[in-house]
Amino acid sequence: MGVYVSIRGWLECDEKQLAAVHEITSSHEDNHYTSGWGSPRQHVNWTHYLFYGADIRESALDWFTDQIEKIARIPASDDDGDRVRGLFLVSHESDGMAEWQIRDGQLLITLADKRYRYLDE
Repeated sequence: MGVYVSIRGWLECDEKQLAAVHEITSSHEDNHYTSGWGSPRQHVNWTHYLFYGADIRESALDWFTDQIEKIARIPASDDDGDRVRGLFLVSHESDGMAEWQIRDGQLLITLADKRYRYLDE
């Protein structure tokens, strides 16, 4: 059956960065796990949000991590210096839950706080 990893979280960015995010996710199209990406039906105000939610095979985790690392490296698109940022909770069937922070051009992975354990029950 295989080992699965549950991924749920979001990214926030500006309009120019959103176009770059779409280029990255499109270049990773797999006609299956790519369907986990979603966005609001209509954009509201200034921040753009993209969400990901799916249970993927452990063997596809590098596919997702590669996208997130490339997205994290998208530069700021204006003088305010804001980069793409986000937060994902990633639950591995045998390794437990990790918190993935996308900030400052990097993907930072730490153990998730015990407050989120209820999501794995």
